[in-house]
Amino acid sequence: MTVTLDLDASASDALTRRTLANLSLAVAKCKKIVVVTGAGISCSCGIPDFRSSDGLYALVKQQYPDVVMKGRDLFDASLFRDSTSTAVFYTFMSQLKKSIDGASPSPTHRFIKTLDTKKKLLRSYTQNIDGLEERAGLIGTSSQEVKMHGKSKSKIRAKDVRNVQLHGDIHRVRCALCSADFPSGQEYVENFLTGTPPDCPDCLARSSARVARSARALKVGKLRPAIVLYDEPHPLGDDIGSIHSADIARKPDMLIIMGTSLKVHGLKKLVKDFARAVHESAPTPSGSATSPLKKNAKSFAGKVIFVNKTAPGSEWNGIIDYHVMGETDRWVERVIEDWKKARPSDWEVQKTLFATGESSTAGTFHVAKEITNTIAAKGKGTSLCSQIQAQC
Repeated sequence: MTVTLDLDASASDALTRRTLANLSLAVAKCKKIVVVTGAGISCSCGIPDFRSSDGLYALVKQQYPDVVMKGRDLFDASLFRDSTSTAVFYTFMSQLKKSIDGASPSPTHRFIKTLDTKKKLLRSYTQNIDGLEERAGLIGTSSQEVKMHGKSKSKIRAKDVRNVQLHGDIHRVRCALCSADFPSGQEYVENFLTGTPPDCPDCLARSSARVARSARALKVGKLRPAIVLYDEPHPLGDDIGSIHSADIARKPDMLIIMGTSLKVHGLKKLVKDFARAVHESAPTPSGSATSPLKKNAKSFAGKVIFVNKTAPGSEWNGIIDYHVMGETDRWVERVIEDWKKARPSDWEVQKTLFATGESSTAGTFHVAKEITNTIAAKGKGTSLCSQIQAQC
């Protein structure tokens, strides 16, 4: 059965407060955390919603007043069957891209990066297309940094991926014909705004080269936003499947799900797979940990935590252990606060100073190395050091 912990009630309810503190400490102690996120973690980033009177869809409707489309239709692959719905899609994505360009990562994005920095994150998986995880410092599956070249079966270097983008990335475009992908530059965004897709430069170059040799021109593909719509395959599907299987095999010790309603079939399967692996890695409970009043942080290892304003459906009973009811930013800030109080040494910044100048003079010092995660650095080195308490 899922236990609900209301963030608003924690100020007055001692048991809720103690349970939340133990969850925070469990996060600090776990070493292989999988994080799964949805649109809810980006709500505080300044990206307008889709459906309000001044939302993005309302702006698109001004340009296409006679078109009747639901918000979900804009993310369904069937829209490409009709030229008008395709034009609406391009315009909508252009408006969305412009909004995302002005957004900054939320505390939740930065929290996931903190888990990575502290060597706690096994991997992050997101439904989001806004790329804010990469802006926070997590390399994603769409990043050029992980792209493989040549005849390798894999398209990306999985070991370098810290964030799996399940629905692609709005900051890139790809050709519908040859699958070449490019950064979504301003020229492409302006093309999409008019509802017209630009030509693929790779296709154009190949066709022009043939024409220059007096050969027949080749068909030129059109660019589209490099996001994955409902009912269409992911271009990196095989690689993502391999990453998923590898992460399951590594026996994750905690699953944190944030800002998603868990409605999409593919995501539900992924979450259930990870939840099963996490529960299988859970430590055997001791007699003292069976009472809810006597539980400690160790007993929270091997748990599945769902952070969202709304409760999960009944199908998640026995899968999700704790529902933290409230905004994800509030919860992650609480976790960091509890973590710093319980384990301050995890947050020390160690600066290694080396003397410079003549030995006969006072000389000067310069910082040669800075370590922000001293968990693994304790007891190492004999250099002249100053350990400074700071907030990471």
